[in-house]
Amino acid sequence: MSKPYVTLLGKAVRRIAMLRGGGSALPGLFVEKIDPDFIKRTLAQLSGGVVVISGTNGKTTTTKMTVELLESQGLKVFTNRTGSNFTRGVAAALLGEVDNNGILDADIAVLELDEAHAVHFVKTIAPRYSLLLNVMRDQLDRFGEIDATAKLLQQIANATTDTVVLNREDPRITAIASLLGTQNITYFGLSPELRQLFPNDDDMRGAKTTSSKAKQPEADVTLTKLNGNTAQFAIDGKNVTTTLELQGVYNIYNAAAALALVRTIVGKALDQPKLIEALSQVTPAFGRGETVQIGGQPLEIVLVKNPSGFRLSLSSFKPEGYKTMIAINDNYADGRDMSWLWDVDFDSLREGGVLEVTGIRAFDMALRLQYDEITVSHISTDIAASLQQFIASAPTQPKRIFCTYTAMLAIRRELAKITDVEKIS
Repeated sequence: MSKPYVTLLGKAVRRIAMLRGGGSALPGLFVEKIDPDFIKRTLAQLSGGVVVISGTNGKTTTTKMTVELLESQGLKVFTNRTGSNFTRGVAAALLGEVDNNGILDADIAVLELDEAHAVHFVKTIAPRYSLLLNVMRDQLDRFGEIDATAKLLQQIANATTDTVVLNREDPRITAIASLLGTQNITYFGLSPELRQLFPNDDDMRGAKTTSSKAKQPEADVTLTKLNGNTAQFAIDGKNVTTTLELQGVYNIYNAAAALALVRTIVGKALDQPKLIEALSQVTPAFGRGETVQIGGQPLEIVLVKNPSGFRLSLSSFKPEGYKTMIAINDNYADGRDMSWLWDVDFDSLREGGVLEVTGIRAFDMALRLQYDEITVSHISTDIAASLQQFIASAPTQPKRIFCTYTAMLAIRRELAKITDVEKIS
């Protein structure tokens, strides 16, 4: 089947899916079926090659930062903005960018990929650069135990043809370095004073902080200070301080990862003042601290999908002054195993309580909150009805919703009916 014909068919499916409000990955799944080489052939056009970003937490925000930082250096970047980080999501994103002849107008592709699907992706398309963020217990029903996840990430690194960027503070990530062959390796990291703010999986389970004891490699970019949304990074032996639009301490650490990756890609041509200016202007990715306005009040959407992410979100987004809703689904994209909710400490919500608990697993979530003595005002599995009640019950107060991935998509669709919500295609 010819490339223009495949492209036109894929675009038609994408158009129909958008009109019906369907999933972002459906057109990609269609194209994968009729032309398995569509992604490989299209990405092969890019002179700068392919960058893969993977890991348990932070892929979407780090990818967004990396894209905007590369654009600040004059590069045209293709990316999969929907957060659908399976290969079908990449194919769907390509359909939105290529012309009718299948030509992609970009210099480089920056793709966030799910740990498991990235392994399949790199068997077909070897990335020139890869960034591995962290390994946490996440979706055990899909990935298995944490060491199995680390092996998935190792395969991404092994397939990388140029440089692998690693998190110096995660022992399972740094261990990958000793298993690599000809790849260049660079690191991002933390100053010793900040390590307790960003526990790795072992730290969260009570083990001593291994990363602080071991002899560590030199990091290209180190997050050295943090005060609210102001961060200081050590780059090339010099301290650089900037404020950030991003919220959440983990997002600021992800900024160090994005800086190290972009410095690697751009090399000596890098314009650092432009780089830092661009970093200061990066806004949250959709659903990752994204804020919309409802009746003149902010409503924040915070994605949670594993115990470490939920814990860090609760510590980053303080409950004072906000009404809280929690929406938990257990669809395939969320992971079916929700037992991880029992590893999250919800004490910070005790004083203000939770106004609404919703989603497929609403009653499991409410039971978990009960064990932490958190008052829940209302429980319903109907996300649309709960959202409506949540907004109506506190019209003059800021609001925050913690939600799993598919619950987040449902909430954004409902919010789009009553306020401005950024369209992601």
